[in-house]
Amino acid sequence: MQDPYKVLGVSKSSSDAEIKKAYRTLAKELHPDTNQSNEKIAERFKEVSAANNIIGDPKARAKFDSGEIDASGNQQNPFAGAGGAGGAHGFAGFEDIVRNFGGASGMGGPRAQFEQGGNDGDMFSNLFGFGRGKGGGPQKQRRGPLKGDDVKYALKIDFVEAALGATKQVTLQNDKKLNVKIPAGVKEGQTIKLSGQGDPGASGSKSGHALIEISIRKHSFFERDGDDISMDIPISLDEAILGGKIAIPTIHGPVTISIPSGTSSGKKLRLKGKGLNIGSKKGDQFVNLKIVLPEKIDDELRDAINNWRERQSYSPRKDYGVN
Repeated sequence: MQDPYKVLGVSKSSSDAEIKKAYRTLAKELHPDTNQSNEKIAERFKEVSAANNIIGDPKARAKFDSGEIDASGNQQNPFAGAGGAGGAHGFAGFEDIVRNFGGASGMGGPRAQFEQGGNDGDMFSNLFGFGRGKGGGPQKQRRGPLKGDDVKYALKIDFVEAALGATKQVTLQNDKKLNVKIPAGVKEGQTIKLSGQGDPGASGSKSGHALIEISIRKHSFFERDGDDISMDIPISLDEAILGGKIAIPTIHGPVTISIPSGTSSGKKLRLKGKGLNIGSKKGDQFVNLKIVLPEKIDDELRDAINNWRERQSYSPRKDYGVN
């Protein structure tokens, strides 16, 4: 495989963010969904994905830059970098090799394994990347191609859409449009995962996920409290005194409620089952009644209230020790 830096068109001094940006630009340009039946571009896409798996991962990049792995991610000479007569790439003395692959200091190092009758086969298994299978024999430890990165998106929805559920269209970074089902009762900051819709993996490995983070617009009068909905509703002076029927909104549509005669401002009414309905759970809607006077008090209303005041001894503050 070519030098991964050249494949992505970046330099060795490029930052991780610059490498990620370069990869995403190329992945969007070369993605198979937008270049169907083009084998040349498909091969180029695989090269770009494989290069990103090497230098797009800070740990893998560090290993590549130090010569521990090659451009295909394969392990290089395990003695590379060991000191001694072999120099940077030479064959070092046995004790130096042991020291580099586990440390000779302390009782737990490979040297102690020899001195205490330890299993030298286990030590060499660790040195050369072999584990033990079920039958005790050596088993090569393999690392498959890296999965593609997850990609985060933000989606803002209306209050009622969050309460009742909805289907919203989102456009992914490769310009692919998807319909996303928003579940009823979704909460602020909740994430919806679209499996396999993130960055593509290398060499046919799994793609990452698209993570849709939900934010909810505030409603002009509805507020959510768990599965319940609350709101303030204004009523007129005559409705409060005489009672009557009024229409009020709910997230499920308008309903009619009865205002009892002599209703005070602040009285709370409950509408059963008119809150969030999530599965078998049904919330309620609570309506706080607020008496609102007309913007302009006409002479007829003023005279009527004056006559009423002169004939009654009603005091709403008698329980507070004041008149």
